[in-house]
Amino acid sequence: MRASGVRGVPVVANGTRRRRARRRRVMWAGGEALVTVGAVLLLLVAHQLWWTNREARQGAERKVAALEREWDAAAPNAAAPDGTGPADAGTVPAASASPSGATARQRSYPAAGPARPGRSRAYAVLTVPRLGLRVPVAEGVGKRDVLDKGYAGHYPGTQQPGRAGNFALAGHRNTHGEPFRYLPRLRAGDTVRVETRTATYTYAVDKILPRTSARDSGVLRPVPRSAVRPAYGYKDPGYYLTLTTCTPEFTSRYRMVVWGKLLSMRPRSR
Repeated sequence: MRASGVRGVPVVANGTRRRRARRRRVMWAGGEALVTVGAVLLLLVAHQLWWTNREARQGAERKVAALEREWDAAAPNAAAPDGTGPADAGTVPAASASPSGATARQRSYPAAGPARPGRSRAYAVLTVPRLGLRVPVAEGVGKRDVLDKGYAGHYPGTQQPGRAGNFALAGHRNTHGEPFRYLPRLRAGDTVRVETRTATYTYAVDKILPRTSARDSGVLRPVPRSAVRPAYGYKDPGYYLTLTTCTPEFTSRYRMVVWGKLLSMRPRSR
């Protein structure tokens, strides 16, 4: 027997209506789930790209101000922890600016702070005029205690500023203040300053290694030279600055390296 109904209008069985209703509910629930997941992902991205930068930058600015207050309150003629004082200040001799011979190996200038700064302790300020950058320098390269705070981290085992050897720093390229995001903008001859309780050390950018392995420890040696790309680096002792960061952006697969040479040192004035 045929289902009855108005001529020309098909009759839809109850089972068919229920199946269609279930499909609509499933599609609606799936759409809501996708919207929720998308919103959560957007919040996570906003947290990483905006909130962590905001928090880290503000914290770094406060630490720089705190260090300056601490230094200003210190006795202006206090000796550096290695026994030297402002009287030893001066321009780096030519043999050190262009390292060769015994002078580069033997002479040092007032150290940046304690010979062995406490772990994760901020003890210096890094300033890069071309990048508009001014951030604290802390001992160590741990993410949680140093780098994620927007600081530049000092590689343990490398030298302190003003001492013959390699003063090596790391910093985030993206998120958490991203202090080294624009490191590729540096050019040979740009200046980089490192301020400490006793002195300000000025370096000049000299060489740039665009990309190397994240495990290229040669760039951190006292006489820095890439173990992966030996054409980049130095052969003679000197006073070096090394800045490292991840590359390309938003990855940690490779490292970019910027090297500088110490030009001068002047005692910090109140």
